[in-house]
Amino acid sequence: MYKLIAIDVDDTLLTDDLTVTEGTKHALRAAIAQGVTVTLATGRMYASAQKIANQIELNVPIITYQGALVKTLLDGQVLYERNVPIDAAKELYAYVEANGLHLQLYVDDELYATEDNDKIRKYSELVNIPYKIEPDFDKLLDFPMNKMLIIDDPARLDRIAEELKPLIGDRVHITKSKAHYLEFMHKEGTKGHALRFMAEHLGCTMDQTIALGDAWNDNEMIVAAGLGVAMGNAVQSLKDIADYVTLSNNEEGVKHVIEKFVLHASTV
Repeated sequence: MYKLIAIDVDDTLLTDDLTVTEGTKHALRAAIAQGVTVTLATGRMYASAQKIANQIELNVPIITYQGALVKTLLDGQVLYERNVPIDAAKELYAYVEANGLHLQLYVDDELYATEDNDKIRKYSELVNIPYKIEPDFDKLLDFPMNKMLIIDDPARLDRIAEELKPLIGDRVHITKSKAHYLEFMHKEGTKGHALRFMAEHLGCTMDQTIALGDAWNDNEMIVAAGLGVAMGNAVQSLKDIADYVTLSNNEEGVKHVIEKFVLHASTV
């Protein structure tokens, strides 16, 4: 029944120690052997997601930057791309400067910050990607950007999001991938938009798709998918809208879903 499975990376496919279990890899390979397309749907930049995809031996287009970029693994062909509107990017930067916030830019799949600090170093370590320092972001804001990201205290980010919605919310999609990551993409740069594109690209219906995630940035694809799955460790708001809640990322929740709904579907 299901032909496309889109899986979030952090806290979904990956365990807390940032690995994919052998059991999960086996389930993924078995699904692919049955003709199912398995892809990643992550907020990570393409260069970072590519390393994870290679780890589980995928060779299909993957959804990155929350859905703002769908790109093939074999030849690096861009199939779908949406960039932050330049006027909104400049307004966001002005807001960040006025409020002394840490902002990261993603230009041509390169990670930038204005200063070398703990926030950019920890982020770089998490996603296994180097970063560049450019003290004057005005030099970068006219370039196409798939995403912009603020790192700060979770409660402060919630307040910031509410302040920014009336300023730029008509032009950008604002979401959280982790409690301390506030992310900004094009309005059509969501995992839901990218999942619909992937389904059409592959020639399957949305009813034939499964989406798995743990954070609020996954909600658009959870709602759009034929089977929207929240991890056992997901935020409660995502569990509330999911069709099914699986085990946690440390309990092979992805493997459980593939076995239940794809490999052993005839016995469900």
